[in-house]
Amino acid sequence: MDDLLLAWFADNARDLPWRETRDAYAILVSEVMLQQTQVARVVPRYISWLERWPTAQALGAASTADVIREWQGLGYNRRGVNLQRAARIVAERGWPGDLTELPGVGRYTADAIRAFAFGEAVLPLDTNVLRVQTRTEHAFEPASAQALFDLGREICIARVPRCDSCPLAEQCPARGTRSEPLRKQSRFDGSFRQRRAATLRLVTETPQPLVELDRDAVASLERDGLVVSQGGTVKLPEFTPS
Repeated sequence: MDDLLLAWFADNARDLPWRETRDAYAILVSEVMLQQTQVARVVPRYISWLERWPTAQALGAASTADVIREWQGLGYNRRGVNLQRAARIVAERGWPGDLTELPGVGRYTADAIRAFAFGEAVLPLDTNVLRVQTRTEHAFEPASAQALFDLGREICIARVPRCDSCPLAEQCPARGTRSEPLRKQSRFDGSFRQRRAATLRLVTETPQPLVELDRDAVASLERDGLVVSQGGTVKLPEFTPS
């Protein structure tokens, strides 16, 4: 199956900027941005991010407030703060042997860096890869990773797979079957996430009096390192390199 998949990928691979680099920091940026955010939204933000902060050292030395502002619109703003925390560790100590020691880096992201930056023979297992492997009942080789990402996102999708367009259809025991996504995202409208987002947006524009804000949202944002509350005023955190 790997040969069939790679032949399909040779003609159908998406042109994505992070596929053109082996720089571990750039790959970390792409993987963190791609968590729960669509590829089309990530591409321009990835490019502008690396133009502004091209290295872990540059990001680590940046103001956290600027990082949060730059992250706006990508969702789950804590990811941006964790990305900067990880960059500071890398800038100060280098890449750890266990990449999951970095803030915000789980098993999948660690394996993606190992595979795409360090050239290790490991297959990063995201939901798309797991879905294709489960349906085909085939253990794919690490060299098929990028092809699996594209197949899972474009063809072997969760709800209604496009089996008629799949290069693996003839050998796939699950051909024609449908399945539910592994998990459903909770509704945003009216949620606490929306309250947090609205509060952070106000503070991003200018410091705000605490008495005029959603106190529960402020407390949650403060725990995540996204705002600080001082003297009755809520503002974005700053960072001054030593």
